[in-house]
Amino acid sequence: MYTYPKPLEKLITELSKLPGIGGKTAQRLAFHILSLRDDDAYALSAAVAGAKKDMKYCSVCGNLTDVDPCALCSDAGRDKSIICVVESPRDVAAIERMREYKGLYHVLHGAISPMDGIGPEDINLAQLIVRLRESDEVREVIVATNPNVEGEATAMYAARLIAPSGIKVSRIAHGVPVGGDLEYTDEITLAKAIGGRREIG
Repeated sequence: MYTYPKPLEKLITELSKLPGIGGKTAQRLAFHILSLRDDDAYALSAAVAGAKKDMKYCSVCGNLTDVDPCALCSDAGRDKSIICVVESPRDVAAIERMREYKGLYHVLHGAISPMDGIGPEDINLAQLIVRLRESDEVREVIVATNPNVEGEATAMYAARLIAPSGIKVSRIAHGVPVGGDLEYTDEITLAKAIGGRREIG
């Protein structure tokens, strides 16, 4: 039976560890990388190594950054009275693409999931509470965790922790997506949409 040379096999193995990359896709990527010009292949390698070496978590909000504090926390134009709590740095990027939200962020790096052995102490919740205690500017915390069981559990837990401070805690709205059909929408999403209804006109 034919086997790939060890360096190629190693590259395929490492690529297949990436999320969403199966064995066949890893093989295609590996062969593509090997077909690159030397300078392009080394530039890719250097970019991976550089990102791994130079990126860190902001000491204030927990977002990925190459400077500390991050550009968002350092921006004097941001509204410091609102903090949006998200599960990952990818969520920060998604909200920023909207170009509507002007407040600050707090990244939890996960969600409470007892089934996976992840408790409140395993995510960045304690730092959020410290941050709120040390600030007299924050008036609202928007909990923007994912609309699943883990995200809801995390939102409820965070709200209970924040409540004694008197700071308003809100949850992002969930419902039927634009362009979606009601007949294909699950019951939980429909219930959220009905519960979050608003007056027209």
